[in-house]
Amino acid sequence: MKFENIKYGLFASAIMFYAESPTLNKDTSPSYSLISNQVIKVDSVPKNLEFKVMPLSPEQSLAKFIVPDGYHLELVASEPMITEPVAIAWDGNAKMYVAQMETYTQDTDGTGTKDPKSRVMLLEDTNNDGKMDKSSVFIKDMVLPRMLLCVNHELLVNETDTYDIYSYRDTNGDGISDVKKPIYILGKVAPGNLEHQRSGLIWNMDNYIYQTVDPIRFRYANGKLQADSLHSGSNGQWGLTSDNYGRLFFSRGGGENAGSGFQINPKYGQLEFNDAYSEEKFSPVWSKIQNPDVQGGLSRIRKDSTLNHFTSANGQSIFRGDRLPTDLVGDYIINEPVARIIRRAKVINREGKTFLESAYEAPQEFIASTDTYFRPVNTYTGPDGCLYIVDMARGIIQESNWTPKGSYLRSKIDYYGLSKVNQRGRIWRLVHDGYKPSAMPKMLDIPAKNLVAYLSHPNGWWRDNAQKQLIILGDKSVVETLKVLVTDQKNNTALGKLHALWTLEGLDAINKDLLLVALKDTDPQMRRAAIWISERYIKQNDNQWIEHLGKMANDDSFEVKTQLLLSFGASKNELAKKIVQEILAKNPNNQMLASVKMSTDKNEDAKIYGMKLASFSPPERKLIVGGSEIYKGMCSPCHGGDGKGLPTNAAPALRGAKHINADKEIAIRILLHGLKGSIEGKTYPSEMASMKENSDEWIASVLSYIRYEFVGTNIRVPKGRQSAVVQPEEVKALRAKYTEVNEAWTMEAFENLLPKSTKN
Repeated sequence: MKFENIKYGLFASAIMFYAESPTLNKDTSPSYSLISNQVIKVDSVPKNLEFKVMPLSPEQSLAKFIVPDGYHLELVASEPMITEPVAIAWDGNAKMYVAQMETYTQDTDGTGTKDPKSRVMLLEDTNNDGKMDKSSVFIKDMVLPRMLLCVNHELLVNETDTYDIYSYRDTNGDGISDVKKPIYILGKVAPGNLEHQRSGLIWNMDNYIYQTVDPIRFRYANGKLQADSLHSGSNGQWGLTSDNYGRLFFSRGGGENAGSGFQINPKYGQLEFNDAYSEEKFSPVWSKIQNPDVQGGLSRIRKDSTLNHFTSANGQSIFRGDRLPTDLVGDYIINEPVARIIRRAKVINREGKTFLESAYEAPQEFIASTDTYFRPVNTYTGPDGCLYIVDMARGIIQESNWTPKGSYLRSKIDYYGLSKVNQRGRIWRLVHDGYKPSAMPKMLDIPAKNLVAYLSHPNGWWRDNAQKQLIILGDKSVVETLKVLVTDQKNNTALGKLHALWTLEGLDAINKDLLLVALKDTDPQMRRAAIWISERYIKQNDNQWIEHLGKMANDDSFEVKTQLLLSFGASKNELAKKIVQEILAKNPNNQMLASVKMSTDKNEDAKIYGMKLASFSPPERKLIVGGSEIYKGMCSPCHGGDGKGLPTNAAPALRGAKHINADKEIAIRILLHGLKGSIEGKTYPSEMASMKENSDEWIASVLSYIRYEFVGTNIRVPKGRQSAVVQPEEVKALRAKYTEVNEAWTMEAFENLLPKSTKN
């Protein structure tokens, strides 16, 4: 076969990613491709021959998917209707809104990334065939829109670099927003790389709206978002989802973490277990195409040039639909766009502790593609009960901070011409053979009483949106009907009762009599929810009610016992404390219960964290507190919330690190220009990127927090050590001194600056 005859497709994908295999001689070695479990031999590779893989049309790309028997994918929308899609949301009538980051990494240097040229598109399927056939530009001239949430006839949107959230509405039916209204305004610039800012904005079963990164959640009331602090911080990076019972699932791509934050709600603190999924069995990924375009370099590539580990886990969802096999319901779906695969995992509860286990034996993945440009970044359960996949369909998937000149990743991008493939995008839906379209929802502009039946719908999308719409409408005429649903033990589904209970909570129509019934329900999730909702009475120090809840301490379900500890965790009530100790004493070997107690204690400490800063001056306190917010949102995904690193060893620990503690200048220069190579004898999958685009105050803040929190000093550092606080003026001086430095430092370059006592 002659190379000049290869234009695009499966075979071209095979050639592209063996042109620079780390295990093959480029001059004469025969190349092989592991595609569809077949070995394909091609002619020897002539030296200096530049291979390009032509982008596939949507129809061609569709043929490159590898899915389990019985499943297949269908195209919902593609370019030119959409370009650079990153997130979608449906309103109550199943109209789809698409957030597009149209300036995202259009070249390796990120030229024009923050230009206000992105849009939110409105798509419609007018004949219910599963394909979008009508589109309009709903909002234009945006800076990388990143979060969407539909509430009644309005769309809530957040853009990159701002905390502010606005609602948009089309009042004349032309598909274009003509009313813009502020609903949450801080008026501050959101700092940090666009990959380290918030995502999500999901309305959870508990009627709070959650997002990633920032330590707040919201309630929607009277057309505004009311913020509620999460004292121990939030979690995750790109992607957020919840299950049928309100359990949130985060992920941390930067920390090579395919799932996090799913043990307890962030309201109660942070709790992670190293064995929540197996590093040996769950973390390896199994691509069907070679993947040299890896930020981690050769350490993240197998001998066959496939990615060996999650590096960019994102866009997760729990499948909750009703139009795919029932064994998929409740499973965890997570993307790995570098590997061009989508993982499916079982969510398993063992004595209250949650585990993730891959649904297939290696090397099988749930969904894989041999299209070089398949880049899944989000997944959803749709109103039709199927699984939806947002595919950016592009060459580069990393923001320009991670593609500087001289980096391993930049060399691969340039070699293969990946930067030339952009301004495309696809939305796919996964269906099963024999799939029959179901009726699409019409939840807007109907009476509240007509929505109640949807709380028991077999598709979780319908249940969620019916609950949300009922609460937004605020029509109390349905309260008695909802109470009947909660108390009826025979004629309602378990999930229907659960949604009815939380809808009553959202309508502020809960009472003790109703909760007493729920506490005796045969479904442990109803009993758990009743305890959760009872927190309003625990806060009132209602001893009679606390005593009643204490009877649940011997419940057969560990999830019920866990919720008791969580709900009692913030209480100063002596009876509540006694019940907590009794639960722990009766379950001395349960790791989950013991860990929950420690997490809730830490969360309470976090509420008074400011007291530890009392002896610092107000300007110094401002730097440290500001740095805490930056660290939790941007740095913790790689270095860990406690500064001890992550089980994945994605980045070095900062707690006690001599290159941060020993000399301010070293710490400042690392953040200004980056750090590469080994650190204290260890190597890591990626180098520390330069943060010099941030302000002097930003760098001073994050370093002040790290040096204050992780170097082992207390309020004031011991004699002989520098103050923890780094001043903006110090950053400014070193920025000017090293203005010509354009590459990352190595630790060897700093050795002469380190005090002798730290070199041992």
